[in-house]
Amino acid sequence: MAKTKQFTIAAQNQPGTVAGISRILGNAKVNILSLLATATPQGTTGTVQLIVEDAKRARKALDEAGLTYQETDAEQYELPNKPGALAQYLDKLATKGVNLNSVHATASKGGRKAVVVYTVETAGKAAAATA
Repeated sequence: MAKTKQFTIAAQNQPGTVAGISRILGNAKVNILSLLATATPQGTTGTVQLIVEDAKRARKALDEAGLTYQETDAEQYELPNKPGALAQYLDKLATKGVNLNSVHATASKGGRKAVVVYTVETAGKAAAATA
């Protein structure tokens, strides 16, 4: 299990918002590993959650762009890319009472590994659950 950071940015829900955030990070040579953008039910605002390769560089780029964000500790874990692997891993966390605040999971078609990144209510619980 690797430690990482999740950046959550409050944003307007309009064309180009996610592209603009991506451009800011791309121009700063920050590789985005995972991105989730969601809108509120009213559709006017939303959030963009990012997992990046270089949190320090991302922090600097977001600060220089004047964007407001929340930075949260996250855990990153590799799983076999097969049916049921994610459920099995998440069941282990649930059995230990770990409450997930957010979760990103991805795999490429035909790839051997999948990656899950999550934030939890209490980081200490996650470490104990995966040991």
